[in-house]
Amino acid sequence: MEGLILFLILFPFFSAALFALIKNNTARKYITYISAALIISCAVIFAVLFFSGGKDSVSFFSSAGALSEYAKYIIVAAEVFLVALICVLSFKYKKYYCALLSVAQTALTFWYEFSGAEPELLVSNIYVDRLSVIMLLIVAVVGSLITIYACGYMKDYCRRHPDVADRRPFFFALMYVFLGAMCGLVLSNSLIWLYFFWEITSVVSFLLISYTKTPEAVKNSFRALWMNLFGGLSMAVGIVIFGQYFGVTDLQSVIAFAPGSSQLIIIPVALLALAALTKSAQLPFSSWLLGAMVAPTPSSALLHSATMVKAGVYLLIRLSPVMQGQITGNMVAYIGGFTFLAASMFAITVSDGKKVLAYSTVSNLGLIAMCAGIGTTETVWAGIFLIIFHAVSKSLCFQTVGSIENATGSREIESMRGLIKRYPWLALTLCVGMMCMYLAPFGMLISKWAALKSLIDSSSSILAIIICFGSATTLVYWTKWITTIISSTHHDRQPLKNKTSANQFFSLIVHTVISVALCFVFPFISKAVVNPYVTSVYGDSSDVISSGNLFLMMMILALVIIVPTCCYLTTKHTKFKKVDRYIAGVNAGDQESFYDSFGDKRSQVLSNWYMDNFFGEKHLYKPCVVVSVCFIVYCVGVIATLSGITLF
Repeated sequence: MEGLILFLILFPFFSAALFALIKNNTARKYITYISAALIISCAVIFAVLFFSGGKDSVSFFSSAGALSEYAKYIIVAAEVFLVALICVLSFKYKKYYCALLSVAQTALTFWYEFSGAEPELLVSNIYVDRLSVIMLLIVAVVGSLITIYACGYMKDYCRRHPDVADRRPFFFALMYVFLGAMCGLVLSNSLIWLYFFWEITSVVSFLLISYTKTPEAVKNSFRALWMNLFGGLSMAVGIVIFGQYFGVTDLQSVIAFAPGSSQLIIIPVALLALAALTKSAQLPFSSWLLGAMVAPTPSSALLHSATMVKAGVYLLIRLSPVMQGQITGNMVAYIGGFTFLAASMFAITVSDGKKVLAYSTVSNLGLIAMCAGIGTTETVWAGIFLIIFHAVSKSLCFQTVGSIENATGSREIESMRGLIKRYPWLALTLCVGMMCMYLAPFGMLISKWAALKSLIDSSSSILAIIICFGSATTLVYWTKWITTIISSTHHDRQPLKNKTSANQFFSLIVHTVISVALCFVFPFISKAVVNPYVTSVYGDSSDVISSGNLFLMMMILALVIIVPTCCYLTTKHTKFKKVDRYIAGVNAGDQESFYDSFGDKRSQVLSNWYMDNFFGEKHLYKPCVVVSVCFIVYCVGVIATLSGITLF
């Protein structure tokens, strides 16, 4: 298993080097196929070996081993390269604050490691349990499929954007560096290793967002960089405090602290939690992820589903036991809940498909953060399932919207009217992705219900109300989008010529199958993976959803699949009756104009209502940022007071 771990961490970096060197598009495509197949296969084999071993956890690579010593110098060299890269680009674009943040945190970690301040403890640098394996499978499977999708998408993207330099070798290299960093992050037990891989994801996301080098892309990429560097500095300070005052250098020892065992422990835990909030784009740090939409769709899919933002909520789930019932847990829970509700409302007010998906991502990450902050067995159970279902469904949605944009030239929701007739397969995969996000019996809704049940049981009435209202707004924007897709105009008679490449369709179909299959294996995942993890952490777990309800859920899902399929097979040759739309006058026959009372022909426009005058970005985004900043400052004050520190 040690060999598989090394392979999963190091092989993506090796593939990235190949992509950087090879300029031939055909060769790059086949290298992508081989690399993706190897990463997925090794991740699945590793998962099978782990679960068949019958252990709750395994540890590898002792800090006293030769391999760990070599890794230390490799990490130092890589960190020097990263800080040099950030400084060069920061000075080039006159963003000096980014260079300052990068130098500050790197200098702090170097002092900690080489001045003797870091305790010399015998710990395992790699720790694997069921949560690690879940995250590893998400990164390997979803992330690798996105790289396959990118082979066809980036070819179309370069054709549609001749003004953008073709830097596909650089783009594919960055994606595989991302995969390697995420595999290292979710397997790391050493806090220094965790911090190192954390910083790689921050820098690579910055480079992906700035891919087109347009002024908007550069501006958005530096916004993402400084926010994530701020989180990295927070993490670095927390790591130093853990080592200096508590003699702790690994994540499992952090989690082992009993809640309330020391008032001082809440300070470094809060610093790690703050880093996780920035990485998962929670208010007031949400703007960096929304600005990432300027990047090509594969990078958006990576940032929003399999990597980057999942690192933040993964760390919060890890910290749940030590945050439970503490001010840090309350801070995370209420910031997450507020973000969930606010981002859901903002999603109603935008018509750009990728931006709706971005707000939906921020919203669902807020829900996961809320579950982690509450920290009960039920909310942690729900949070883990939200991570699983969100990763697959959101990746499917982003990729489909990207393919629709390549086919139609637009990603506006209004331009997708009648998509079910024009591009039926793309419409199908997009609808499946969206249904997985909010409808029963798909897993996202079941996980929300479990979180709501837990909050009601624990008398957290405010957060329970937030889930109810946030879920209601979620219903509005997903339903609006789906009904737009399945409606039609007089232009939509026959399917148009397919413009989506085979590798894009391969990823879309596999994602669709996985999204549906996850609902059928929901009981198995709960019983064999999630419940044992919760038990290993909390010493107890219970079935959040009874076996009877799970069986009923699978029956409903089967009907959801069977009934529409039967309807299609029995009616596909039927000529449907054409019904003229009533449009406040005599329909002119084209469904888009009418004769008024004077006999004049007038055109009409049919579109959704986006309610931007009520809670649009321009009205509420800044107030939401102010409220979230004030709440975090208040929590910091409470933490300082509890720790005996006077701030003012």
